[in-house]
Amino acid sequence: MRFAVLGSGSQGNGTLVASDDTFILVDCGFSLRETERRLALLGVAASQLSAVLVTHEHADHVHGVGLLARRYGIPVYLSQGTLRGLRKPVEVAGFLGCGDSLDIGGLTVSAVRVEHDAHEPLQYVISDGTRRFGMLTDLGSYDARLLEHYRELDALLIEANHCRDLLARGHYPMFLKRRVGGSQGHLNNHQAANLVAELGWNTLQHLVLAHLSSKNNLPQLALQCFVDTLGCDPDWLQVANQDTGLDWRHIA
Repeated sequence: MRFAVLGSGSQGNGTLVASDDTFILVDCGFSLRETERRLALLGVAASQLSAVLVTHEHADHVHGVGLLARRYGIPVYLSQGTLRGLRKPVEVAGFLGCGDSLDIGGLTVSAVRVEHDAHEPLQYVISDGTRRFGMLTDLGSYDARLLEHYRELDALLIEANHCRDLLARGHYPMFLKRRVGGSQGHLNNHQAANLVAELGWNTLQHLVLAHLSSKNNLPQLALQCFVDTLGCDPDWLQVANQDTGLDWRHIA
């Protein structure tokens, strides 16, 4: 089992999870041409995709979903709320809700509801039957219920969206600061690091920080926060960025 990130941030998101000949793309926030280009850099053709999972309806996660799915006949799975929130129609192969599981080729997808300012946002835990990879971005808060879904992972991609101080001192209007930093916004560095500490991280082969704000965060600030909170080796942590994403990481 392996995963890679096409790109992560407010300008577009996409994460690829694979096992043998099964390739699942979670979100497609890039144009069709850019998606094809980024997939090719990972050695994957769009025609190889087994499915597209959508987390929620915000443009940086769905911009290219419809065209990609139509061009290559790729099945799309999302929540009913997300479908209602889409500005452009997408043909849907099936709906997912919190607690639902779906088998796609050699992978099993489990859907988890999160707190975010969208209609019915989901995140996903994906397994090949032996190893478990968790995605957890675009949420402003968490509780014990969510933590239970993400225990005993082998790899985790987690949002470290903003630094509290940079957001507070930044140029965003107050309503936007409240939205980003609110309980249905985005996790800041300290929230994300504390979440991982509560989960327990010693079994993780990979811990990837994602969805970093280009205006309200810096990679070095996010990394240092995790090092201080977890006491982990800074060289072990990884960051998925907007421009180049993250190359393949294998989960042994």
